[in-house]
Amino acid sequence: MAIAGFGKSQLRYDMFDLTRSAAEARRLAKCEHIYHRGQTLAWDGKDVLGELLAKHGGVRVPEAQRRALERVFTIILWGELAAWKISAQLADRLVPLEAKMAATSQAHDEARHFYVMHDYLAALGHTPGRLDRAPQALLDLVLETDDLAAKLMGMQLMIETIALALFQAVREREVEPVLTELMRYYERDEARHVGLGMQYLPSLLAGMTRRQGMRLVTYQVRILYWGLTELRLVKDDFETLGIDPRAIIESVRKKQLAALGAAYEAVGIPFDRDRNWAAASLNAAVELLFPPTPAAVTARARAAWDAFWRRNQPGSLDVFAPHQHAIRTARGQVASAGE
Repeated sequence: MAIAGFGKSQLRYDMFDLTRSAAEARRLAKCEHIYHRGQTLAWDGKDVLGELLAKHGGVRVPEAQRRALERVFTIILWGELAAWKISAQLADRLVPLEAKMAATSQAHDEARHFYVMHDYLAALGHTPGRLDRAPQALLDLVLETDDLAAKLMGMQLMIETIALALFQAVREREVEPVLTELMRYYERDEARHVGLGMQYLPSLLAGMTRRQGMRLVTYQVRILYWGLTELRLVKDDFETLGIDPRAIIESVRKKQLAALGAAYEAVGIPFDRDRNWAAASLNAAVELLFPPTPAAVTARARAAWDAFWRRNQPGSLDVFAPHQHAIRTARGQVASAGE
């Protein structure tokens, strides 16, 4: 505690004294780039949503689909608030300037995502209520942890990839015209947020003991458990919207394998070293909870057992390419796809 300028200060005067390897310096330079790209690609939420509502004559969907959208995107709304709070926590606690800048950029994006989604739900005629237990538990796991590696992995590499998979599915199914176009903006931002996790998590992994690494994997399993429980909760809503829940999970799996694999391998740790129990547990749980066709419990159990022992193929960062859409920025410029 600091008193009259004496004692320990909250200001990290050592932030420029950190020793960096060449590889870490390159990763941190990418974090700084994330911040500047966020500045360049920022979009005006009020203008974009207002123009889309005018273009399509408001939000018009059948009643059943309206209710499904309300339930799914109420979860997204509160998830955006959680992401806003978590990115602000990271901006405060991360020490290197470049990582702090990237987290600050994300906090700005998440604030925009939150108020735009609130306004979209209002246009849908919906007032959001309290979350069900599963999504609440999922978000609280990341909000409440003091472990920076767990917070970064849980938010940037796990929850963000779930959101990306959902946004992509809603856009591709063209569930509702306003939302379909809005998702392009959300996807572009969220893909950049995953980048912060991939670039800075290796710095936190590098100094971990095996015990700390196992604790992080256990945390990952808990995230996956509540994430799957959440998806199970809205399974019927997905089907009402014409979205295959299993396809969502497969998209999430590919994105997480790619993002986590890149982060671990950056410090020389094969993602499947000694088997990744979190990924194996996810494979098994999917067969139990989301079988491709209706099946008896015994058949699902056998499929889960086989899936648990199946080796995961290395993830490819190409799975993030579909999220680089053309958008109109707040500066009135059109950023082309992939720019």
